[in-house]
Amino acid sequence: MPVKSFWQKHARLAALKHSSAALKHSSKEQLAEMRAKEKSGRSRPEDLGPPNGFAMLPWLLMGMGSFSHLIQGKTDNPWLAGLGLLAFNSLYINVVFRAFSKQAREARATKVSLLALAVVTFALAIGYGGSWLMFFPLLGLATGSVLRGRELAPAGFLLSIAAAVVGGFKDGWDAAGIAYGTFLSVMVTAAILALAETVKELRTTREELARTAVERERLRFSRDLHDLLGHTLSVIVVKAEATRRLARRDLDAALGQVSDIESVGRQALTEIREAVTGYREGSLATELDRARDLLDAAGIDAVVRQSGPPLAPQTAALLGWVVRECATNVVRHSGAARCEIEVTGTAERTRLLITDDGRGVGSAAPGSGLKGLAERLAAAGGSLESGPAPRGGFRVSAELPVTEFHTGPVVEERTP
Repeated sequence: MPVKSFWQKHARLAALKHSSAALKHSSKEQLAEMRAKEKSGRSRPEDLGPPNGFAMLPWLLMGMGSFSHLIQGKTDNPWLAGLGLLAFNSLYINVVFRAFSKQAREARATKVSLLALAVVTFALAIGYGGSWLMFFPLLGLATGSVLRGRELAPAGFLLSIAAAVVGGFKDGWDAAGIAYGTFLSVMVTAAILALAETVKELRTTREELARTAVERERLRFSRDLHDLLGHTLSVIVVKAEATRRLARRDLDAALGQVSDIESVGRQALTEIREAVTGYREGSLATELDRARDLLDAAGIDAVVRQSGPPLAPQTAALLGWVVRECATNVVRHSGAARCEIEVTGTAERTRLLITDDGRGVGSAAPGSGLKGLAERLAAAGGSLESGPAPRGGFRVSAELPVTEFHTGPVVEERTP
């Protein structure tokens, strides 16, 4: 083997090994940097992965051998070779910079530029051989940065086979490493960039889920606060009015109402703390008792009926919210003289029916929380309907599926 051919082969193999090692080292550095940013809390979706095509520019140094031969005058038709080198570098830069934007990467212009880059690569490799064959791994880098999915593997294999054929035709077995370097450039580049994009998408998705969770918690808290304060303030107002009426003629009764106001206030503080921490669960039995007391204090005859199997905690909590909201609306808006609350249940569904003989607009007043309650019940597979009753007044009907029940019917009726 001639000494010159031996040293050319040795230089190409050394360059290929160096590029492979550098590519692997670069991927490790990128992954380490992403992990460090993740641990420090400074990582953002736009920081993950190579931000632009500048990360691909240092690989153009693989073509320095060809440029050196061109400068030293060792290349035939130097002007043609110079134009080819300029065209290759320009197309390579254009392709890799477009590869980091999904929209630009999938554009037809990018695919046309990649095809033109392949044509220039083959023309230079076939026309000059030797160190010009190193443009095949560079073409592999550009191909791996642009192609994704099913088209990547066939393109990588075809490009590697073509590099092997052209290299074998020009330099024989001395260029066998070109095919290996080309295939490695395609696959490793695509794997690194795909991994960076996946990490970026996962981080973006995680932040979106966190924002959604915050919005849901904010909505839950606003609903709970509305229901809690609306009911509590209504009770306090009714009790205060009763105190004012009784103060002049029955001081003991008035003091009893004041004691009730204090008790309601303390209970409201406890419920608000529980709502803030998210641990409050309503009790249907408790809310029925409170609704009856509120209606009685407002001078409204209250009739409470309950029948059917015991309810699951979640079902009882949801229906408790409905009872609280409706009782508050009846006192504040309806002007009713009578209100009936009926809870009936079967093995499949539980129904809550609340009717009053007021003006027929009680629960439909502005600022009503029935819309939020309807959303809660719908999320649990139930429904809530409200509107004027057939015989006058207003009616609210809530239904929920039974998710858990026990045998042994319960029948209860409470009247003032």
